[in-house]
Amino acid sequence: MLAALVVGHLAEASSKPLQVYILAGQSNMQGHAKVSTFEHIGMDVNSKPMLDDMQNSKGDPKVCDRVWISTIGCADTEQVGKLTAGFGAAKRGPKIGPEFTFGITMEKQTDAPILIIKTAWGGKSLHTDFRPPSAGPYEFNEAELAKLRAQSKDFDAEKLEKEKATGVYYRQMIAHVNAVLADIKRVVPEYDSKQGYELSGFVWFQGWNDLVDGNAYPRRGKAGGYSAYSDAMAHLIRDVRKDLKTPKLPFVIGVMGVGGPTQEYGPDQKRYRFSHQSFRDAMAAPAKLPEFKDNVTVVLTEKFWDPELTATKAKANALRKEAKQIAEKKKLNATESKALYEKINNQGLSAREQKILEKGISNAEYHYLGSAKILGAIGQEFARVLSGVSNNH
Repeated sequence: MLAALVVGHLAEASSKPLQVYILAGQSNMQGHAKVSTFEHIGMDVNSKPMLDDMQNSKGDPKVCDRVWISTIGCADTEQVGKLTAGFGAAKRGPKIGPEFTFGITMEKQTDAPILIIKTAWGGKSLHTDFRPPSAGPYEFNEAELAKLRAQSKDFDAEKLEKEKATGVYYRQMIAHVNAVLADIKRVVPEYDSKQGYELSGFVWFQGWNDLVDGNAYPRRGKAGGYSAYSDAMAHLIRDVRKDLKTPKLPFVIGVMGVGGPTQEYGPDQKRYRFSHQSFRDAMAAPAKLPEFKDNVTVVLTEKFWDPELTATKAKANALRKEAKQIAEKKKLNATESKALYEKINNQGLSAREQKILEKGISNAEYHYLGSAKILGAIGQEFARVLSGVSNNH
């Protein structure tokens, strides 16, 4: 009887249109959270339920029954299969990005089959690499032109190189989505063309390279310094909808939130507060345009930053610095220096703090510390927003 119920449920699900979601962006959409950081999620009673959803009864990463994925940019070749952990950045993996909890959460919101198409490349800009066609050619600003003149660069040659680079990853993104949709059974073996598919949502999670680019945004320390990003973002939304022939495709902008809310920045980060907030505001601005009312939503990923990770890392760094200074003053050799550091570290950090450092962090701050707890929560929220059940955005 149980088998009959399962078969009946799967048959019912397979008769519904395949729900297709596109996740695009750069390194944080790729995802640099190692699976080894899953344990840290369970250290917080508030995030423990998320970990329970991410693992099976044996404690291994869950394999979704009704979610398939095709992703490019995370590895040298396309990765396809049923969604599980390991579809993040391939180097030094297995890792996850937002796709894992996105798919898990979305599977709970619908009984239809789901396909995620992820296109993400690290270190790419919106102003050039992902530049959408309707934004027009990239125009060198006055500061860039002055720099080219000062360096005696060949302007025509530089302009040609810029033209070659412009929009390359936008075109690859659209081409891959269309290629997958043209042969869905290659990725979703159970797919029946009679059931059809629906493009159900697009999530954009990118921004670091534009944030730190003082050449493309020479006024980034002043009001309106990132307005060109807002313009390009609006063009991206229009062009994606046009090229995928889905005029009202629901669109989510994942606003960069590395470091958490800017008003909570510590002493070392205060000098970045204005520029970081200005960029976040510029990322979110297109959602306020009348043409995008009710179908473009912003997710402030700063809400999911884990301040305990930041504080613990800062404390450990201070202890390391203290040990180094003492070792240099006493002229200790390598073995003695290591022993001193371990002693100071063990005395200065609690057992929980030491475990947090071991289990909670697997990458740099600009990659959300490689924390599955942070990226998992972000992926959940992307799904909740698109499924219309979230009030936290």
